[in-house]
Amino acid sequence: MNFKKVWNFLWHEDSIWSWIVSIILAFILVKFIIYPLIGLILGTGYPIVAVVSESMEHKASCHLEEDCQYPTLCGVSVDMEGFHHLKSYWENCGEWYENYDISMEEFEGYKFKNGFNKGDVIILVGREAKDIKVGDVVVFDGGLNYPIIHRVVQLWNDEEGYHFQTKGDNNERSSGNEVDISEDKLIGKAVFRLPLLGWVKIKFSEIINLFGGLVK
Repeated sequence: MNFKKVWNFLWHEDSIWSWIVSIILAFILVKFIIYPLIGLILGTGYPIVAVVSESMEHKASCHLEEDCQYPTLCGVSVDMEGFHHLKSYWENCGEWYENYDISMEEFEGYKFKNGFNKGDVIILVGREAKDIKVGDVVVFDGGLNYPIIHRVVQLWNDEEGYHFQTKGDNNERSSGNEVDISEDKLIGKAVFRLPLLGWVKIKFSEIINLFGGLVK
């Protein structure tokens, strides 16, 4: 098969096999060429991530009560379901941060001060541990099947290097795997948000899970 025939098959033929081959080639191109190239430019192995949990949302919701009489935000029962602006968020969640000497005024100056949502796509850049600051949103290896994206609330360094503590904005507290994150677990720093574009990946993963749980 010469090049002209291949080109016509991929771009002009309207058969099911042409579509299948085109999709496979597009997947290979993105996964093995474009994505690694973007990672090389941005200095991280995970340059683009889809948010698959609600842990960074500033949104009160119900997890057990179907009629949603008791919506919670960062583990606190609130009167209003749905998204909360920063002042309302701080009234309910700020005490935890204040115990870490983080004020509302400081939080207001942080990147992603209003959090972000499940289904968003986040662009990451590589950063050395020494350049990370309290308030930065980072992606790290928390020992799970997937990386975690949370906000830095504390950092320190010792003879072993830099250490971080993070917390999801919508979580009640830091989980056990994020109270002492070593610098070698750091994957990247979040710098830009593309709303809702990650839902394609999330829904695809959910479909795969129905047929054997291959993707989490």
